[in-house]
Amino acid sequence: MQIVEKSGEGLSRVYGVTVPLADLTEKLEARIAEITPTLNIKGFRPGKVPPGHVRRLYGKALMSEVVQASLTESTQKVLTDNNLRPAGEPELKPEGDIEAVMDGKADLAYELSIDLMPEFEPVDASTLSLSKPVYAPTVEEVDDAVAELAKQNRTYAPRTGKTVKAKDGDQVVIDFLGRVDGVAFNGGTAQDVELVLGAGQFIPGFEAQLVGAKPDSDVVVKVTFPADYQSADLAGKDAEFETKVKEVRAPVDSPADDAFAERLGIENLEKLKELVKGNLEEQYAGASRFKLKRALLDQLDAKHDFQLPPKMVEAEFASIWQQVQQDKEGGQLPPEDAEKSEEQLTKEYRKIAERRVRLGLVLAEIGRANNVQVTEAELNEAIRREAMKYGAQAQEVFNLLRENQNAQAQLRAPIFEDKVVDLIVSKATVEDKPVSKDELMKEDDLPEGYSE
Repeated sequence: MQIVEKSGEGLSRVYGVTVPLADLTEKLEARIAEITPTLNIKGFRPGKVPPGHVRRLYGKALMSEVVQASLTESTQKVLTDNNLRPAGEPELKPEGDIEAVMDGKADLAYELSIDLMPEFEPVDASTLSLSKPVYAPTVEEVDDAVAELAKQNRTYAPRTGKTVKAKDGDQVVIDFLGRVDGVAFNGGTAQDVELVLGAGQFIPGFEAQLVGAKPDSDVVVKVTFPADYQSADLAGKDAEFETKVKEVRAPVDSPADDAFAERLGIENLEKLKELVKGNLEEQYAGASRFKLKRALLDQLDAKHDFQLPPKMVEAEFASIWQQVQQDKEGGQLPPEDAEKSEEQLTKEYRKIAERRVRLGLVLAEIGRANNVQVTEAELNEAIRREAMKYGAQAQEVFNLLRENQNAQAQLRAPIFEDKVVDLIVSKATVEDKPVSKDELMKEDDLPEGYSE
């Protein structure tokens, strides 16, 4: 095997690797000898198939195995002999006629491109000082949350009076039959549907046309399905719904009392308030941790300056830029980006890509130095949570994720990152800083220098 370093600038290395034909042939013959005793070929006794016949039948497939194994072996040899720590998967570019290699007529030659992990000394976590914003829910806030919960769980009673008409916020009980171009369509018919007017449950425009309807009345509702409607057969089409309004019900607010708590399956109002308070505290604790982590990442970014693996940065930027372009095409760019030129956006998002790569490398190095590991139990729990999102298919998705190494790597990464962040925070000096609710929940801006 011949290995030649072609270039070595910065963190990039390019090697030329040649595996002689003689080596490939030797491995091929060894592979043929290995499988021959297991073959059962018509016209030959088991184990007595001539090697030449095996070569004619399976030579190309076996040579493909040999070539793949040689690529893996030679790539690892380059890394080991040169004591290299690759940043990502090395890139292999075949040179010469690969078909001739498969036919056993040429050496295997390829170019190996590697980005290296940068060498740097991570900051000592004990030297970091962090401010953690904290906020506790007030009694009034808990009471308001309970009142809102009661409002969301309101009941409805039939409207009474001489002239009963449906109002916005009322619930109507309806039967309907939908048609497009005069033809009924699948899913366009239903009976005894309870619909709250103004809740946005149905196609835009449907509910508004039922405002003012009376019990036992018939209304023809005319709407246009949205262009992005989930059923492609109906997307963008005009439809008419023959609608029978069977009943009009007015909302009846539920007082936040013990009886309301019992309807929710909770012992009493006091217990309900405790649960609501706990949920709010959990929500604010999550926001507090998020801001603490952001402050930590800002400090880590400011305290490290080293070369970044070019391919890592390009891959991260490509991922960000793809989302930017999708948002731009869909008219969903943030207001601060909408007026910027392509050049400005490229410059800013490339800096963000560099920040993400730099922080990823810093956290990875701190985790490696402190032997931070994601346990099998933690990974299984992450897989379980992900699988549960798929309802009835949860077990099937769980099994698929257990077999997919790439998917497991994506689930493992945020767990590892959080464990490293917790490690750093445990060593740093952290001071609680009481803040208002608005300040805690306010979205953070990018650090200075990351945008215009």
